[in-house]
Amino acid sequence: MSATETGNAVPVRSEARRGLTGIGPILVILAVFLAAIAVRQPEFYDPPSLLAFLKRAAPLVILAAGQYFVIVAGDFDLSVGSLVTAEVVIAARLIDGDPALTWPVIAVMAGFGLMVGLVNGLITTMLRVPSFITTLGMYLILVGAVYTWTGGSPRGALSEEFRMLGRRGIEGVPYLQQLPYAVLVLAGVAVFAITLMRADFGKVLLAIGDNPRAAALSGARVARARTVAFVLSGLFAAIAAVLLGGFGGVSFQVGAGLEFTAITAVMLGGVVLGGGAGSVTGAMLGALTLEILFTLLNLLGVSGALKSAVQGLIIIAAVAVGNIRRRS
Repeated sequence: MSATETGNAVPVRSEARRGLTGIGPILVILAVFLAAIAVRQPEFYDPPSLLAFLKRAAPLVILAAGQYFVIVAGDFDLSVGSLVTAEVVIAARLIDGDPALTWPVIAVMAGFGLMVGLVNGLITTMLRVPSFITTLGMYLILVGAVYTWTGGSPRGALSEEFRMLGRRGIEGVPYLQQLPYAVLVLAGVAVFAITLMRADFGKVLLAIGDNPRAAALSGARVARARTVAFVLSGLFAAIAAVLLGGFGGVSFQVGAGLEFTAITAVMLGGVVLGGGAGSVTGAMLGALTLEILFTLLNLLGVSGALKSAVQGLIIIAAVAVGNIRRRS
């Protein structure tokens, strides 16, 4: 991209006017939840326990980072949950327990995630179908295709080499005992996402979410940037699927509801619905905070059935606060 496409000519609001871009609020909320867990279960902060939590949280944090790219540009991606399920089920069928097929199938999973993201992006930008409808349709297509292909029950098996990415880690690390591979993958994804948003691409994406017409008039390639956002969302969903398949195994429920959980996490992290404001760091911290909240509810003996209610309340509150700040 040239300077006129990305940079300095693209109209992006100042940090003060973008409102919920700062990560201060989510850090405060995270600190409160962490303090509550410290009171309820102090051993949670032992390095092995803390790393085990991060290993469980890694797939959602990665999904939230991918969802961030789409939401900050003013779109939605409702297909990531079904994409995760499809990826895991397809991987089990292709590998069928053969260790030699592990890495080729992981490459296929990454390619499939990229392809689904590309299709979502092209339909949304070229055919001008609202992203909500595009990705809802993709969600239904993936669910129907996987059920038809498998006859209604998952077949095959993931190799131990595949599952180690979500389950295991580097053993014998001083003080930590084990450094999970999932945590290393999460760190790599986080660095990549943050670097991308600090580059010209991130400026363009924020400008598009803020005012797509003004961004286009300034020379930004709006359709291309939005499409790339969907491609990134698909790729990150594929990475999350690898970790979830290793951690939770093969099931039609492995990705159920993850699209809404990821959206909740992004909004909890201060990303404004409709785009144009928010940071990818905040989105990932939102996912981490949501996982901490679910852990705290479990420790307090609150029914897991309330997860959906909690997510609904967070979405409503985040939208309401965002609207109030925009009006002010």
